[in-house]
Amino acid sequence: MPTLAPRAIRAAHTATTITVYQAYSPAIGLPAARDGRFPPAWKRERMTWIKPSFLWMMYRCGWASKADQETVLAIEITRSGFDEALRGACLSHYEPGVHEDRATWQRSLRETSARVQWDPERDLHLNPLPYRSLQLGLSGPASRAYADAWTVAVRDVTPLAREIRSLLRSGEEPAARALLPVETPYAAGPLPHLGA
Repeated sequence: MPTLAPRAIRAAHTATTITVYQAYSPAIGLPAARDGRFPPAWKRERMTWIKPSFLWMMYRCGWASKADQETVLAIEITRSGFDEALRGACLSHYEPGVHEDRATWQRSLRETSARVQWDPERDLHLNPLPYRSLQLGLSGPASRAYADAWTVAVRDVTPLAREIRSLLRSGEEPAARALLPVETPYAAGPLPHLGA
């Protein structure tokens, strides 16, 4: 089995798109899935975090059981938009060896509308794994571009989340695993400014 990079982007992707996940209340999630775009009630100025990892999203939303996270969306966005955000992003925390000093990091953080966190990836039972998964936070111009320019399609994958969880609870792990979205390494190029 190949060694996995400690920080790498793994995602469902095509030649032109990448799929990310978010969870919302039904008031936001259902209209977004129905219309294929975020509704006016979705606040385009707020920081929004997108996750290429389905299982990290399941960890975050408790398999669509947490309040205001009952609707899980798979959002297919343009690779060009995602890559643009990564190029301009800054780590959400200061990291020696990546940043020249704390003041330089703080300046970068103020100047960007995209930030990155590397969180432990999760297994099928939502236990942490020894390698990390990307979360990309978007605000201001990046958030607006995500909602209004980069989004190609929005699907409600709540039924999928619930089916996988039900199979796990029934002890049918192979059947649950077979339903997981296929996520493969995403070639974003070297990302030294993000510690990867």
